[in-house]
Amino acid sequence: MENRNVYLKPVTLKNILKFAVPTIAMTVFMSFYTMVDGLFVANLIGTAALSAINLTAPVVQLVTAISTMLATGGSAVIMKKMGAGREKEAREDFTFLILINVIAGIVMCALGYLVMEPVFAGMDLSEEVRGYCTEYLGHYLLFLVPILLMNNFTLYLIAGGKAALSFVCSVAGGVLNIVLDFVFLAVVGTGIGGAAIATGLGYSVTAVVGGIVFSQRKSFLYFKKPKVRFRVLKEAAFNGCSEMATALVTGIITVMFNWTMLHYVGEDGVAAVTIIMYVLMFASSLYTGYSYGVAPMISFYYGERNQEKLKKLVAISLRVVTVFSILTAAFSFFLTRPLVSVFAAPENPVYDLAVTGNRICTAALLFIGFNIFASGLFTALSNGKVSAVLAFSRSFVFMMIAMLILPVIFGVDGVWLATPAAEFMAFVLSAGMLRKYAKRYGY
Repeated sequence: MENRNVYLKPVTLKNILKFAVPTIAMTVFMSFYTMVDGLFVANLIGTAALSAINLTAPVVQLVTAISTMLATGGSAVIMKKMGAGREKEAREDFTFLILINVIAGIVMCALGYLVMEPVFAGMDLSEEVRGYCTEYLGHYLLFLVPILLMNNFTLYLIAGGKAALSFVCSVAGGVLNIVLDFVFLAVVGTGIGGAAIATGLGYSVTAVVGGIVFSQRKSFLYFKKPKVRFRVLKEAAFNGCSEMATALVTGIITVMFNWTMLHYVGEDGVAAVTIIMYVLMFASSLYTGYSYGVAPMISFYYGERNQEKLKKLVAISLRVVTVFSILTAAFSFFLTRPLVSVFAAPENPVYDLAVTGNRICTAALLFIGFNIFASGLFTALSNGKVSAVLAFSRSFVFMMIAMLILPVIFGVDGVWLATPAAEFMAFVLSAGMLRKYAKRYGY
């Protein structure tokens, strides 16, 4: 089968990048979805509305956590079976996991509407910002099922050798999001709810295309009458729990950042955090895209027991991540002012806060790539336990320690220092785990 040929080629930098670059470009473009909302909202509505987008982020990250867990964990399980020649079983499991996503989306949508009002009412927010939060999230919840499917179909298209198509879908969805943001906010004047609708419709492009592609039997993966195997769901959930933990605790940390900034400088601080998160998210998308791109190859070679290719793939990947890390850190540091000015004018008090914060946070980019790749590697090797330890330590334990200690010592600057401090601690742990398990997996 033609799609299998991508796994039979020699492991060279050229072939790896040919496989991974569409995914890198796709995830970078996907990072624009939220950034575009922030850009239009900040410039057409104001930084108070931009703060609301960040305050609703934990809910968005919860949705991402569920879909990422099922997508990354499920992809590793299914591609391992494909590599071992158990194709019929893999396709049955694939269909079963997609149905689980649909059910999860419906349940989370209902729960979201039940708890939305009480949660925002209990926060120390102005009436204006609270109204923006309710309006944005209320519209976003309508698209939970297509968002879950988008996250899953994105990885399964890559695993099925259709990374270019996945990229095209992401570009089309991103362009649609940009156009609709302009129409809804600048032309029609729908308010912040229009930004949420634009994002949801943009995400729906990949969901629709993926549904069509996986309905065709000529695809590497395609829908087949599912068999309910709860052990497969359990394995996928366990294997992807590290990625889920990353997204889930990111939501918790976002809440901590918001509360801390509200305490020190008020809602302007929340807006500044939002801008810096956009910059870090954009840079991190490079590493995430690469990790997603090579994960199916890692899983396939592991299932095939081809240690020679696996070892070469990991060695080249570490060099690629190192180069990415240096370039993104330099880019973020030297272009801080132009990046921040896209969201806030120099006379806005948010501007100076964000400039200072971004220059401090830039140091984290030297370590984030390595940490993301290490966690993704163990997920692809079906070692969800180690991957979970790395992700949870990085995203929660180390960040919590840094957030509790550094702001007390350095004030607002301590909030910005927390991210590079946590990523450095995670880097040390990731390096230790990679060395510990190198002999076991042969990489």
